[in-house]
Amino acid sequence: MGDSDKIENKADELKGKAKEKVGEATDNEQWQAEGKGEQVKANLKQAAEKVKDAFRG
Repeated sequence: MGDSDKIENKADELKGKAKEKVGEATDNEQWQAEGKGEQVKANLKQAAEKVKDAFRG
C-alpha cells in the first residue's frame, strides 16, 4: 500500500472524529457511534499499514 492509502486512512479517521463531534453537539447518538466506528476502522487500517511497512523496511 502506498502513501495514498495512508492519506485516505487518515482522512477517514478525521471524518469519523468530525462526525462524532457533530453527534455530540446535536445529541445524536447514532452519529456519535458511527463516528467512533469510522475512527476505529481507520485506526485498524493504519495499524495494518505500519505492520506492512515494518516487514518491508
